Amino acid sequence: MKKIAPYLLLAFALSAIASVDVSSIASAEKNVSTLAPQDTRGVFGSHLFSGNFTKTTQHMYNPDYRLAIGDVVTVKMWGAFDYEVPHTIDSQGNIFIPRVGTVKLLGVRNGDLVSTISTSIKQVYRNNVYVYADMGAYQNVSVFVTGSVNKPGLYLGLSSDSLVQYLDKASGINTQSGSYRRITVLRDNKPFKKVDLYDFILDGQMEMFAFRTGDVILVESVGGYVRVSGEVLRPYRFESKDTHLTLANLAVLAGTKPTATNAIVKSYGTNNKLSIKSYPLKAFDKVMLNSGDDVMFMPDHSVSMVQVNIEGEHDGLHTLIVPKGTSLAKVNEMIRFNPQSNSNAIQVYRKSVAEMQKKLIDAQLRELETLALTTPSISPQEASMRSKEAESILQFIERARKIEPKGQIVITDMSALDKIVLQEGDIINIPAKNNIVVVQGEVTMPGAFTYENQKNIDDYIAMAGDLSERANEERILVIRANGKAEKYDNSFFALSAKPGIEEGDAILVLPKAEGKSLQVTSVVTQILYQIAIAAKVVLDL
Repeated sequence: MKKIAPYLLLAFALSAIASVDVSSIASAEKNVSTLAPQDTRGVFGSHLFSGNFTKTTQHMYNPDYRLAIGDVVTVKMWGAFDYEVPHTIDSQGNIFIPRVGTVKLLGVRNGDLVSTISTSIKQVYRNNVYVYADMGAYQNVSVFVTGSVNKPGLYLGLSSDSLVQYLDKASGINTQSGSYRRITVLRDNKPFKKVDLYDFILDGQMEMFAFRTGDVILVESVGGYVRVSGEVLRPYRFESKDTHLTLANLAVLAGTKPTATNAIVKSYGTNNKLSIKSYPLKAFDKVMLNSGDDVMFMPDHSVSMVQVNIEGEHDGLHTLIVPKGTSLAKVNEMIRFNPQSNSNAIQVYRKSVAEMQKKLIDAQLRELETLALTTPSISPQEASMRSKEAESILQFIERARKIEPKGQIVITDMSALDKIVLQEGDIINIPAKNNIVVVQGEVTMPGAFTYENQKNIDDYIAMAGDLSERANEERILVIRANGKAEKYDNSFFALSAKPGIEEGDAILVLPKAEGKSLQVTSVVTQILYQIAIAAKVVLDL
């Protein structure tokens, strides 16, 4: 029995894992995948081929069109003899006009149509007969599209259709292997036209010419290319038409922003070594790029002044430009406070702090996501419950990821303002004095209440209709006017002292995090707590 026991335990564990509702987890994982960031860097020019060019065709006069079998020509005569009849060019390339006979039109230029027919008619009607001829509709031509396109084939269209229309019919150029700059139109197995689509994309230039049946559009393979990111309008993969592509050429193609002053070039050499170099703007025209290089255009300014924004209750400027390294104490002296300004509760918000808070919350959300998708069950009934719980948690995660932290630097000692060095883009907010206490979260009637000196935190919660059944009595937060947070445990056996309530305070009652797993419950509780501190909101489960 001792030898059999380990195998029984293993079988029991496997059956527990197997009882998880796999289809539900797969569905949950699909929902999670939609939250993952997508790579937006593509190939320059790929936006052309979305099917828009195939929706329309252009019926226009084309004097260079060569008439083909099946084309319809309307012949009109007036004067001594009236006649108007449409004629179809027959299999031998002719039309037949009564009293005149056959007129050969196969291969005749559209621009020479009237003169050709008129010459034949004038041989019979020499005087007082006038002639006009017109094509009712062009016959479709068949054009081969091949090379690095998504759907090579033979496509019907008008001779006056553009090259872009035929490429769109072939579902566009293959973004992995196709060239947008080396496209050849072959006629009679010889190069007829060379096309660079960058001329059309960047400058709107497109040479129009008449296609003939049997023409071939050949999209060659991409040669050299460079990937671009950073301070540019077009962060794509760009193709070099020849081997002579400089940083200056690339800056024009990518549309560098005025803030770009430097470029970092990563080159992958034949010696299996990665070379990373930085070049200033003035050297761009001297730097030759290699195929496969990664280029990042970026600003690299020497900053001596920073911009600080002043918001809230004050009478002074809303934007200050101060020397780099200026402390909050110096700026505080420049602010023109008014009688309504709460100068003892100055708030500072910083972008880098908000980003750090966001990363911490996202890290815990990823941990919660993993727990929700991998927690096993020991029975089909429990598996069904786990599935519903996982779905609820994933919906909570999706809402939590949309929360944006404020990035507040909490100032607890007004005498230490000289130790806070301001950074570019910092926001200094001056709260207005008020006698309001806000109660929100898991209470019956959230709201704002007039401050009364003799009332404590329990009194304000009672004024809001008391705690709801979903309230977490162990985690009640008091957010002071200056952003400082204090936790209050209101549970039956708690020994913590009640925090004093002051004017402008906010009381946040967090919800209970109830789950089948203690680990899941713990993580959810911590996430709710961090969101309340960082964003000053209570997120529902």
